[in-house]
Amino acid sequence: MMQDQAPSLLLVDDDETFRTVLARVLQRRGFSVQQAASEAEALTQAAVESPEFAVVDLKLGNDSGLAVVKALHELDGTTRIVVLTGYASIATAIEAIKLGATHYLPKPASADEIVAAFQKTEGNIDAHELSPMSVSRVEWEHINKVLAEHEGNISATARALKMHRRTLQRKLAKRPAGE
Repeated sequence: MMQDQAPSLLLVDDDETFRTVLARVLQRRGFSVQQAASEAEALTQAAVESPEFAVVDLKLGNDSGLAVVKALHELDGTTRIVVLTGYASIATAIEAIKLGATHYLPKPASADEIVAAFQKTEGNIDAHELSPMSVSRVEWEHINKVLAEHEGNISATARALKMHRRTLQRKLAKRPAGE
């Protein structure tokens, strides 16, 4: 298959090893893959050629994947964007969908799951994620909602929650019970 005729895909992840492996797998599935490690790199590449598809990690070092999603959607509303994250929460999933993502997948997600997510026609969050939550999950969701409201700023989030910054960091590092 010629690379020129393959659908274009922009892969944005700051983890070089993960990004390289996923790019190789997606190329085998017929995509022409461009890679970016940061928000600035992703937006520079997208400005040159708007991708048909994009896979964006939620956390990009000091950058936010949500900013990339918003910018890609504003650049070309037809780009199918899948957000990947190791820090899955309903608050960030909803925000990603509002900003233009087609789907939101927790890591680790297989290439098959990513390709299937591209087939979604509009933003979607799996219904099983919306079932009644445990108390620890409610706390986790609230913390992530406030974190999103403060654009990922840990110190500002800790102040808003009236919590010590280190306590907040410990809570963010743990998954809620029963996950």
